[in-house]
Amino acid sequence: MRSEYVEAVLDVAELIPAGAVLSYGDIAALLERGGPRQVGAVMSHHGSAVAWWRVIRASGQPPLGHDARALVHYGEEATALRGEISGEHPSWRVDMSAARWNPTEPDFERIDLIATRLHATEATTSGTHPQMSEPRDGLGA
Repeated sequence: MRSEYVEAVLDVAELIPAGAVLSYGDIAALLERGGPRQVGAVMSHHGSAVAWWRVIRASGQPPLGHDARALVHYGEEATALRGEISGEHPSWRVDMSAARWNPTEPDFERIDLIATRLHATEATTSGTHPQMSEPRDGLGA
């Protein structure tokens, strides 16, 4: 995976404010590159450098294998949740309709700069789009 794509995904993830989330697909759409699996792969391998719990699956489920750690962050940030967070069979998820980040105009300008930088770098190198041979979801160890 190209380092420029990794940097762009992480730059967008850093813009997400506390208490808000974006899905992997949301970030891919904002960058107009890759897809949910590519963004998930970036977060899996490099996400510990940013607030990884703010980038989740479109269903509202946290990164695979990191739900307990994510739940602590969601509580600290007052992120809107749905379902049961305790008990024998917790069935919670982030309430995407309430917690999905809606960027302001200045945020969109920052995102556009990130995307423009990514697109320009691609155009001056090989001109190909970043791709993954082995898609992953969630965070690495």
